[in-house]
Amino acid sequence: MNEIMKKKDIKSLNLIELTEEMKKIGEKSFRAKQIYDWIHVKLADSFSEMNNLPKPLRETLEENYTLVYLKKEAEQISKTDGTRKYLFELYDGNVVESVWMKYHHGNSVCISSQVGCRMGCKFCASTLDGLERSLEPSEMLDQIYRIQKLTGERVSNIVVMGTGEPLDNYENLLKFLELISNEDGLHISQRNITVSTCGIVPNMKKLADEALQITLALSLHATTDEKRKLLMPIANRYSLTELIDACQYYFHKTGRRITFEYALVGGVNDTDQDANELITLIRQVNCHVNLIPVNPIAERDYVESDRSHILNFKNKLEKNKINVTIRREMGRDIDGACGQLRRRHRKE
Repeated sequence: MNEIMKKKDIKSLNLIELTEEMKKIGEKSFRAKQIYDWIHVKLADSFSEMNNLPKPLRETLEENYTLVYLKKEAEQISKTDGTRKYLFELYDGNVVESVWMKYHHGNSVCISSQVGCRMGCKFCASTLDGLERSLEPSEMLDQIYRIQKLTGERVSNIVVMGTGEPLDNYENLLKFLELISNEDGLHISQRNITVSTCGIVPNMKKLADEALQITLALSLHATTDEKRKLLMPIANRYSLTELIDACQYYFHKTGRRITFEYALVGGVNDTDQDANELITLIRQVNCHVNLIPVNPIAERDYVESDRSHILNFKNKLEKNKINVTIRREMGRDIDGACGQLRRRHRKE
C-alpha cells in the first residue's frame, strides 16, 4: 500500500470522529472544529495552510494523518456549452473523471464513485476495463472540492453518476453523503444530490431505510427482463419486478420521487412497443423519466436513436401522464460519456 494511505484519512472523518482523534493525541476538542472548517469549508490542500493551529499540532497532523488531495491530470472544456471534464489522479496513480456543468439554476458536478466498474453495462465505457477499486469518501469529496477551487464557483448540485456503481461502494457512499451535506461543511442540500444505480436491489432498500432526502435514479434502459439482460448483466440477478418493488419501497420510505434513466439505443429499445411496455411497467410509480440519447463509444456498435424516434417516445409517455424530459446533452465534443477520457488517457 502507498505510504500515504497508511496514515489515517482525516478528510473522511466526520466532526464527532475528528473530535475523538483530537482527544487521542491530547488536544482540546475545539481544535477538531477548526480543522474540520479548514478541510471542508476553506478547502485547504495541506496542514501547513491551517495557520490558526499551533505549529506542533500541524506537525503532529502531518505525521499521523493524510489530507487527500486529487491532482488535476487533464481538463477539457466544451466549446458548445462550457462544460468542463476533469481527469484527477489519485494517490496510487489511478485516475477518475468528474464533470462540471453550468445550468441556469446553478452549477452541477458529476462525480465518480469507483475506479472502473464491474457492472458490465454494454453501452458504457466505464466498465470496459473492469473494477480497479472503490473510492474513499475523501476521494469522492475532493472531486467536488477541487472543481470548486478550479472554477472559483460554488457547486449547488451533485450527481453520483460518473464511473462506478455507487451502491457497490455503499458504506463509503453513505459517509460521503453525510460529509457533503453536513451543515459544518459545504452543506449541499440532500435534495440537490442524485445517486444513480444500475439496480442492486438489496442496497436500494438499505438506502431507503437510511431515510435520506436524496434522489435515487435507476438506470432502467429496457422494458423486459430479456432485453435488459442483453444490455445490463445485473438483470440476470434482479428482475424488473424486484426493481420496481424496490423503487416503490424507496418512495414509500423517503417520499422522494424516483428518476428512471432510459438510454435510447437506435433499433434496440426505442420502438413504439418499448414505449408502451415502459408505460405499463412504471405507470404506478411516482417517477420522472430521463430519456438519454446514448453516447456512442468506439468499442461498441450501439448507435443513438434518431431525433424523430426520441420525440415520439417522449410524446407517448407524456400522453400517459408520465413526467419525462430528454436529457440536455452536455459536453458531447469533449469525451462526454462516462469513462471515455480515462480510457483514452490509459491508452496514451
